[in-house]
Amino acid sequence: MYLLGFDIGSSSVKAALVNARTGRTAGIVHSPQTEMEMDAPAPGWAEQHPDTWWANCCRASRQLLAETGIAPAEVGAIGISYQMHGLVLTDQLGNVLRPAIIWCDSRAVSIGEAAFQGLGTDYCLQHLLNSPGNFTASKLKWVLDHEPAIYHQSRYMMLPGDYIAFRMTGEVLTTVSGLSEGILWDFKNHEIARKLLDHYGLDPALIPPLTPAFGNQGCLNGIAAEALGLRPGIPVAYRAGDQPNNALSLNVLNPGEVAATGGTSGVVYGILDRLACDPLHRVNSFAHVNHLPGAPRIGVLLCINGAGSQYRWMRKQLAQDGQTYREMELLAATVAVGAGGLCILPFGNGAERMLGNRQTGAQIANLDFNRHTRPHIYRAALEGVAFSFVYGMEILRSLGLQLSVIRVGNDNLFQSGIFAQTIAELLQCQIQMLQTTGAAGAAIGAGAGIGVCANATDGTNALQTVHTYEPHSTNAAYTAAYDRWSALLHQTLTNSPNP
Repeated sequence: MYLLGFDIGSSSVKAALVNARTGRTAGIVHSPQTEMEMDAPAPGWAEQHPDTWWANCCRASRQLLAETGIAPAEVGAIGISYQMHGLVLTDQLGNVLRPAIIWCDSRAVSIGEAAFQGLGTDYCLQHLLNSPGNFTASKLKWVLDHEPAIYHQSRYMMLPGDYIAFRMTGEVLTTVSGLSEGILWDFKNHEIARKLLDHYGLDPALIPPLTPAFGNQGCLNGIAAEALGLRPGIPVAYRAGDQPNNALSLNVLNPGEVAATGGTSGVVYGILDRLACDPLHRVNSFAHVNHLPGAPRIGVLLCINGAGSQYRWMRKQLAQDGQTYREMELLAATVAVGAGGLCILPFGNGAERMLGNRQTGAQIANLDFNRHTRPHIYRAALEGVAFSFVYGMEILRSLGLQLSVIRVGNDNLFQSGIFAQTIAELLQCQIQMLQTTGAAGAAIGAGAGIGVCANATDGTNALQTVHTYEPHSTNAAYTAAYDRWSALLHQTLTNSPNP
């Protein structure tokens, strides 16, 4: 038996087939081959039509079956991972009423900020674990205020993964984890956030019935099966937002475990066993895929805008023509820890939430024309991003995270030994690099949903460890470099006005 996972991103849809017995990925594809278009009808807006996601699911599924040679009869379950914080509105028949308002759309910022004050900050943090912010609930309020005709035609509001599951099964359902990412879940009362809905004047009937993240959530109907190139009757057995799913794909399910990625932006997602919120709003807390009222599992999400974007800029602007990241790494490794005193703050990709939404800009400090060379700059750049990860993880520790292990995928910045070892040394924590993807994680989640494995942890036991970074007992050079970097950051924040 094979398990089929879909990862619905804003740039592409990925699909993976995983052998249910061995846990090995048999194949993975993505569609389209370029990137899905994103519409911006006004400044700060970002929209996509849900039919585009579905069309690419169908293309990816057919391509994957063709490339692997796996017969549709061998597919036993489907799992779905999806871009978080989106809003899809449909009528009674499931017809989409407007393009989806997706995660990077900022039109509802002021609505969420007003609700945070109107409901009371204590209430929001204790019951919702977050400010309503620019999340799905606030986006729905925007539709009520600015497109009332569409709002009143709506029968269901769905998250992107809910919509894809609906296209597969004809059943409209959602999850606690999904509602929490939309700031639509009351953790104290274990119910839909009715007080927030009342404050916004939103109809609770728009929210679909609940289903567990793991378990049979409907079966593939005939129309969807034909479009996907599959057989009718396959259960959809798992759904989760992309960050919780990425954590699952890395076997991050228990308190103290952390999933991290270092792409264009950096993401840290740590697990706590209690309700937790950050009064300074530097991080967000959501129900993890295995959260239960009596056994809470809260995923605390930290995002760092200035991560891979900084190092990509370095390569484009400063590296010699044709120089690869691997070649830059080898040059950086010729320089000792601390880059000869050179410090780089990587925060040049917009406002940083973990810095109180300040837009400090990137900085290069202590540059000495007589001593520093390109290898010094490369090393300082990698260390600067690593230091920002450490700074962010200290926020998670302040919320009660007892850090035990960090797990990462075999891609992006964590392929840099300098970057990963710096984090391991400063946090005195092991970093495990695993060979997996979000689509494969969704497939494994589906396996747990139909009981092929006892739980999601069993499903990820077959993950291949690519490399392990171990901290050493003597890390004085790393500590000195981090202290120097931290002092520069503190000075910058002191001189930077609040937004």
